[in-house]
Amino acid sequence: MRLDKFIAENTGLTRSQATKAIRQGIVKINGEIEKSGARQVSSKDQIYFEEELLGWLDEGLYFMLNKPQGYVCSNDDGDYPNIYQFFDYPLTGKLHSAGRLDVDTTGLVLLTDDGQWSHRITSPKHHCEKTYLVTLADPVETHYAQACTEGILLRGEKTPTKPAKLEILDDYNVNLTLSEGRYHQVKRMFAALGNKVIGLHRWKIGDVVLDESLQEGEFRPLTPEEIENLVK
Repeated sequence: MRLDKFIAENTGLTRSQATKAIRQGIVKINGEIEKSGARQVSSKDQIYFEEELLGWLDEGLYFMLNKPQGYVCSNDDGDYPNIYQFFDYPLTGKLHSAGRLDVDTTGLVLLTDDGQWSHRITSPKHHCEKTYLVTLADPVETHYAQACTEGILLRGEKTPTKPAKLEILDDYNVNLTLSEGRYHQVKRMFAALGNKVIGLHRWKIGDVVLDESLQEGEFRPLTPEEIENLVK
């Protein structure tokens, strides 16, 4: 790994800020000042930033987060705070979300530094199911379940949604399980049925269920079984 990238990931600096800091002579490798950000480093090196030893994180980081409303799953949206603010450096610079939730949607988000693993979860060809608790403005109608099973043609699209499973919980709440992730799909499905989504909470991805002990904004590492189950 390049030194400037390592410094950026472990301090929260941008790459350009890390490069500038290195040139200022405040970074040491194995006791020697290093001023080149292109220097290749590994876990065998002891790297100090302003006399503080920086640690190496193992590859293979996997977390579940209980996302609150009002946060985005992207670093490039300046209008809202993002979910990475719940993590301390150096994790913030290493993690990405395996699939996103809208700003007003709450619940289960998976984060990792493993690109292949997240691709298996998000790629349409792997059909990883996601389950949402949906709260509706108007009462649930009995034909909704059959419509979801048959597929719903969304406004502006040419093909209907893939078969989805709908479980009616009460007059205004349903569980909806999808195997695809079109833009604002849940909201658009119920709009096509003549209803409106007023609450949306993802509580399950594949066989992994959001830990009930996690408060909004809290996270925990995935267990080895959860990591494996998500890519079976």
